[in-house]
Amino acid sequence: MPDIELRSRLPARATRKPPLLLIHGGYTDGWCWEPYFLPWFAAHGWPSHALSLRGHGNSSGADTLFIAALDDYVADVEHVASELEAAPVLIGHSMGAAVAERMMATRPVRAAALLAPVPPTGLLPVAVRLAATHPDYASHMIGLDPTRISDDIWKALRPFYFSQDVDKAILQEALAHLNGESPRVLFDLAMRLHWVEPQATSPVFVLGAAGDQIAIPSDVHATAAHHGVAATVLPGMGHMLMLEPEWETAAKAIAQWMEGLGARG
Repeated sequence: MPDIELRSRLPARATRKPPLLLIHGGYTDGWCWEPYFLPWFAAHGWPSHALSLRGHGNSSGADTLFIAALDDYVADVEHVASELEAAPVLIGHSMGAAVAERMMATRPVRAAALLAPVPPTGLLPVAVRLAATHPDYASHMIGLDPTRISDDIWKALRPFYFSQDVDKAILQEALAHLNGESPRVLFDLAMRLHWVEPQATSPVFVLGAAGDQIAIPSDVHATAAHHGVAATVLPGMGHMLMLEPEWETAAKAIAQWMEGLGARG
């Protein structure tokens, strides 16, 4: 098992609320939850933890990232979850949502919030859509090398992840945390159509953003329908909604859902 980086923020006083385990999306690491979500949820009584999956951030495994599968990411999450004080609510973004869904497809989890998720048809239709409508984006993402991001490449990629209103310091930090991604995981996501149905015992919340150009609203609604729930699609915001100026709107929507879990939460 790789050494997994874990960022944690705890409430100021004892709480009966379950811990949260936040799972980042592709090409980044657990830092994306650090500026806003981790401190906000901790301040509202949830012990909050964000991991960096193997080969991401300061976790080990960079030398074998190219062979890591989605189930290896699942193993990372399960390992961290097993060491928490109680079974966590999973909050997964994009690829991280797919990790949570993979877990739900094979075992019950306490609950899961899926943010800007990969749709049930898999990543391939998303990639085809983006290649057809934005060929520059697709060409830059193929073989992306985070160590060689020019200003032109960043300028081309940024609109797909962030709105124009994101703080410049956040953008600079996000660029510093840009990470390579496992081609095997991308293949697993492309083949998502073959996954078994999710466990009905796991409460699910599906959240998207109207301004997201990667997980567009129809993808978000398709994921919600797959789980038999209604989607929540917030106005504005880009794909990295946890770093947008309106991030608190998303955090409050997740918190409201978790409060509504009652005894199950």
